[in-house]
Amino acid sequence: MLHKEFQQKLDQYAELAVKVGVNVQEGQDLWVAAPLGTEELVRKVVRHAYKAGARSVHVQWEDEDIIRTHYELAPEETFQEYPIWLAEAHEWVVDRKGAFLQVEAPDPDLLKGIDPNRIQDFEKAKGLALDHFFEAIDNDSVSWSIIAMPSHKWASKVFPQLEVEKRVEALWERIFTAVRIDAEDPVSEWKNHIETLKAKAEELNNMNIRTLHYNAEGTDLTIELHEDHLWLTGASKTPEGTDFIANMPTEEVYTVPVRTGVNGIVKSTKPLAYNGNVIEDLTLRFENGKIVEMEAREGKDILKKMIETDEGASYLGEVALVPHRSPISDTGVLFFNTLFDENASNHLAIGSSYPTCIKNGNNLTDEKKQEKGLNESIVHEDFMIGSSQMDIDGILSDGSRIAIFRDGNWAF
Repeated sequence: MLHKEFQQKLDQYAELAVKVGVNVQEGQDLWVAAPLGTEELVRKVVRHAYKAGARSVHVQWEDEDIIRTHYELAPEETFQEYPIWLAEAHEWVVDRKGAFLQVEAPDPDLLKGIDPNRIQDFEKAKGLALDHFFEAIDNDSVSWSIIAMPSHKWASKVFPQLEVEKRVEALWERIFTAVRIDAEDPVSEWKNHIETLKAKAEELNNMNIRTLHYNAEGTDLTIELHEDHLWLTGASKTPEGTDFIANMPTEEVYTVPVRTGVNGIVKSTKPLAYNGNVIEDLTLRFENGKIVEMEAREGKDILKKMIETDEGASYLGEVALVPHRSPISDTGVLFFNTLFDENASNHLAIGSSYPTCIKNGNNLTDEKKQEKGLNESIVHEDFMIGSSQMDIDGILSDGSRIAIFRDGNWAF
């Protein structure tokens, strides 16, 4: 695309992230986490945030090459700790009711070949140190959002068949389409899109489903839903009433399973990009909610370490529905990035649940979450299971069935 056209779309993207994603309010602080290489987009985000009335904008920069070097050469004990000052900075923003924006430009293979113990030890240390922050995220106590832009390595992973100089532009075009920048009025388009998702969630809520039964090649799985479960969309609201959208793009409606209510076998249909590694063709078998067997054609050691992070990492925390015929799926592009791939496919999440997915769940203590059958973990990792062959039935309390999905798409 022409340089002028690209700059206009990039500016619209930044404005969308600020006004619709985190929805920065007058006098609010904004924390932006971004890798080097995203400076052009982040500078526009900062400008739009201040124009929207932000009190302050703080940018946390990361260098993926330095991250790789750290994992290769740092002493073992450093992976058992997380910087106290950085954890306190996150808490400072949470306590001030600030907003968080994460900008991704990943290398899906950044940590390929790194000792899985190092990766998971650091993830565990990070999860424990940022417990206050992640609790605020899970409870929608603060507004937060994730967006992405291409890196050369990510674009080359997605479009290896294209000439090198065309790969980044091709990925930009897919991203702009996915986040609806191509619309005449992207902000209004997003509002209409969210209303459509909310209508679908409301239909599901009215059904009062007790169990979902998934059936596809390699998958025969039942998932019990909480008696007070709510189907939600990517649109959320803080206690102060600020609307925000956590993932851009988003095409899902989702809810929470009962921790011990998952049984059967499920097979992934897309690779999972996790902590700089790619896990492919994973299969999980559940008994009474717990993963009791796992296989993966690639990345099994990484998968095993993730599931062993803590007790809750061997249970499910989220159930999400996305039709096979949806805007991102229809591109036919495998993104090797969960932000996009999860919005092209039905998916499940290993690990923590969102208490907002049950009635009056926002302020539950850890003990009350456990009493209500919600899963707790420092892990929350989505993996994709949808396909054009997937059927899903909803089983009601009287044992009757409702067709939810047929051949990968909504049946109602």
